[in-house]
Amino acid sequence: MSAISGEKTALLRVWRGGPDQEGRYDTFKVPYEDGMSVLDALRWIRRHVDSSLAIRYSCINANACKTCMAVVNDRVEYTCTARLEPTTVTVKPLPKRSVIRDLVTDTTPAEEKLESFNQERGQ
Repeated sequence: MSAISGEKTALLRVWRGGPDQEGRYDTFKVPYEDGMSVLDALRWIRRHVDSSLAIRYSCINANACKTCMAVVNDRVEYTCTARLEPTTVTVKPLPKRSVIRDLVTDTTPAEEKLESFNQERGQ
């Protein structure tokens, strides 16, 4: 993206990687407007810069809120409500969750994993 003179921008440092890769941060320059969310910026990156960025969100169209959670500047937040600032914002996957890829983590409840494991063992 080429910045227009006087245009406000934000920098997003986004954690990238997967279970079989060493993680890294990629930095993206995004246009900033008052009221933007971190999710708005992540979607802008996917649309305009890197379509391979793995994020998860459902919002109201799938009735599955809370899927956009990530760590934003060292706080667990919903990326749809975390406000973007015209500074550097760091986004990384949820802690204590297995990373599938980039910001997408395994959201299967632990009890469902245990039930599945026990069924496989015939218990």
